[in-house]
Amino acid sequence: MCGRYAASADPDKLVEEFDVDEVTGEIPGPHFNIAPTDSVPAVLERRRSDTGEVTRRLSPLTWGLVPSWAKDRSIGSKMINARFESVAEKPAFRKAFAARRCLLPADGYYEWYTLESPADGPKGKPRKQPFFVHRSDGGLLAMAGLYEIWRDPSKDRDDDSAWLRTCTVITTTATDAVGHIHDRMPMVVAPEAYNRWLDPNLTDPDAALELLAVTEAESLEAYAVSTEVNSVRNDGPQLVEPLATDQDSGEQSAETLF
Repeated sequence: MCGRYAASADPDKLVEEFDVDEVTGEIPGPHFNIAPTDSVPAVLERRRSDTGEVTRRLSPLTWGLVPSWAKDRSIGSKMINARFESVAEKPAFRKAFAARRCLLPADGYYEWYTLESPADGPKGKPRKQPFFVHRSDGGLLAMAGLYEIWRDPSKDRDDDSAWLRTCTVITTTATDAVGHIHDRMPMVVAPEAYNRWLDPNLTDPDAALELLAVTEAESLEAYAVSTEVNSVRNDGPQLVEPLATDQDSGEQSAETLF
């Protein structure tokens, strides 16, 4: 799964890189420890109700998809990931996959590797070492996502706060580059496929599936980072800094693990 990630790109950079037509809503600032239910920047295309024109937008979405048919928003915390293998058929995701696809730009994401010493962690639980996975060339990961718009039935339709805009990250089997850390990783969309992926007129699930890609193993780098990232209360660029071996703290570098 992908349960935490970092996104620090300036909105102006995202507008340029993803050829955005307009920015809507309050785009969240740099965040190095994004967790479920946080607001995240997303690139999506919507059809204007007045002209019918399709525009590309940079908009904030809440991470954790709430299907339009959900009775309440609490289900979103369990819908942060959608498996590539079943995304086109699973009831929670299939409608969004057919017409509400998005890109979720990220600096990289975190995964936790379970260390071999079972009694080192709190209360004798296995200790886990966090790793940061990112593109080795420093570029952004355009994670493949879906979004939904859910209305709170207790509020008036004309009240903007009644509408919750949420998203999920599509995941797949991890490549060798990160497979030894965790068995899942985010799917990405290549730049040449952005237009088709975002196009709401593309409603053929099979055609949409063909646009998804797995980041090549040689394009990724994974390194150990501080366990400070374990707490969602912590944030800042120090969380993505490579961790040197520290025998006192018990945290380890990638070289000591693999």
